[in-house]
Amino acid sequence: MASLADFPITRRWPAAHPDRLQLYSLATPNGIKVSAALEELGLPYEAHKISFDTNDQMTPEFLSLNPNNKIPAILDPDGPGGKPLALFESGAILLYLAEKTGKLIPADPAGRYHCIQWLMWQMGGLGPMFGQLGHFHYFVADKVKDPYPRERYTAEAKRLLAVLEQRLDGRPYILGDDYSIADIAVWPWIRTLGGFYGAGEITGLDKLANVQRWFADCSGRPASQRAISIPS
Repeated sequence: MASLADFPITRRWPAAHPDRLQLYSLATPNGIKVSAALEELGLPYEAHKISFDTNDQMTPEFLSLNPNNKIPAILDPDGPGGKPLALFESGAILLYLAEKTGKLIPADPAGRYHCIQWLMWQMGGLGPMFGQLGHFHYFVADKVKDPYPRERYTAEAKRLLAVLEQRLDGRPYILGDDYSIADIAVWPWIRTLGGFYGAGEITGLDKLANVQRWFADCSGRPASQRAISIPS
């Protein structure tokens, strides 16, 4: 496709600035990840709210961009070779933005793979497990009487938090001295675990000194503070 106008999603969510990267998202942990990266990188972009209340994610226009009907997704008018690029999956988007700008990811090959390693750790472990804990602890706590699901995901959340606590021992950030997409992938989920899900106490989150110090740093960054309200 030669221009953004060729993508069906722009008919439902028109681009006021077609020269800018288009973000289709909501301020969930996965959505905040991409907003935080865009804010850190200073890339011009336009945010479109995909409302779950009205099932925007199930519309033909959104599904044309992301057949997996999840946020976030992006359209970059200036993709590889100067052609528009459509992309979904928050981890893939973070990696794309970092490599597009040469920022938030180490330049050396070994450092780059270490960054990808922790990004995959969040995508395959921490995010899904925290999400399952939130489901059973917060959303359906009054419907599911069997304690097993809540206990199972609480235990796994604790294990993952212990991995993060150990990793951050003696390190300002997950990779070391530099803030990266690895940090951006994780801190919105820590925010949701202890905040919206109300699962900080049962997972021992408040007792993890390294995680608490790191989270305060990451979430307190100006770009992070803006990201938690994007799209408005």
